[in-house]
Amino acid sequence: MHTPGRLSRRTLMTAAGAGTVAAIAPPAQASGARARYHTVGRVKSAADGWVRYTWPGICFEGRFRGTGVGIALDDADNDYDVQIDGTTLVTLVTPGRTLSWVDGLSDAEHGVRLVKRTESPWAAGRFGGFVAPPGGTVLPGPRARSRQIEFIGDSFTAGYGNVSGTRDCSTNGGVNRNSNADLAFGALTARKLNADYQINAFSGRGMVRNYNGSSPDTDFRTYYDRALLNVEGDVWRNPGTWRPQVVVVGLGINDFSTPLNPGERWGTEDELVAAYETAYQGFLDKLRARYGPKTFLVVSAAHLSNTTAFARATLRIVQERNRQGDDRVRHWYYDDPGLDHLGCDWHPSLNDHRIISGLLDDCLAGLPLHW
Repeated sequence: MHTPGRLSRRTLMTAAGAGTVAAIAPPAQASGARARYHTVGRVKSAADGWVRYTWPGICFEGRFRGTGVGIALDDADNDYDVQIDGTTLVTLVTPGRTLSWVDGLSDAEHGVRLVKRTESPWAAGRFGGFVAPPGGTVLPGPRARSRQIEFIGDSFTAGYGNVSGTRDCSTNGGVNRNSNADLAFGALTARKLNADYQINAFSGRGMVRNYNGSSPDTDFRTYYDRALLNVEGDVWRNPGTWRPQVVVVGLGINDFSTPLNPGERWGTEDELVAAYETAYQGFLDKLRARYGPKTFLVVSAAHLSNTTAFARATLRIVQERNRQGDDRVRHWYYDDPGLDHLGCDWHPSLNDHRIISGLLDDCLAGLPLHW
């Protein structure tokens, strides 16, 4: 539930399957590649055609004809999966400033998807586009999907340590090597629904209180409006195409999972709960104003072993919204005996994310969505 720290830079790592990867720099061939791919997530465009980003789960989808494709990146902090025609062929580990090639493919039309697995609140990654080798062609990118879901949350939503298989990640590569936002419950559910999505999640952050009372001058709300988390005052400008039919908000694990420490702003759990409920209502006001009256706002809560305050507070928040006449605010509490929490630091494992995704599927199936 805490924010992952920096890890040392690693080299390219390839997964089993067809294709090879080579890295060269600088990727000048990427100039002019803008608009030939579809972007999922919040990014910030630059005049040179590159885009910057920090949120987990950002992905770029393109199409090309030929036996290979180049991927222009400038990022020494994050890991990426490269998927060709729906199959992950390569994982790029902190690639740096490179033009990475996937080749050895059949000479045909292919889909390519580049997805950012990891979190990087401290530094922005940069993507310069897909590049065709001699004889190949980068085709116009796929169209945006009509279904859109936004996931707001913390480390559970981000997929923190979910591919580890062991709670202690100190000997198997650390948190970043064992995290994959593309296999977190939100991404799993969105793909089943063929929906575009944003994963606006920040590990260790709560609605009013961060994990164990850390960084008391900030909370998730400090960062939510940003495209670049590491730039104070940055604001993401919605291009007008992001109109989610559903927003799933999962904030509260960090507020309530650890006991209050001496010197914190709240002397008792009741005081913390009151501040949390007030802030949450204000956050829902913001989402309602931003996305309009038709968007469903799903307030989620997970089981905590130390307190029921999280579940009770979120239920009261939803009941109050409903009492005021907003019946498109719903409560989703999830727990399951099959959850093993075998991700890093007791976080949900891949097994858990599949279970949670299934529970979310059931929740969304109960909404009168017409999409």
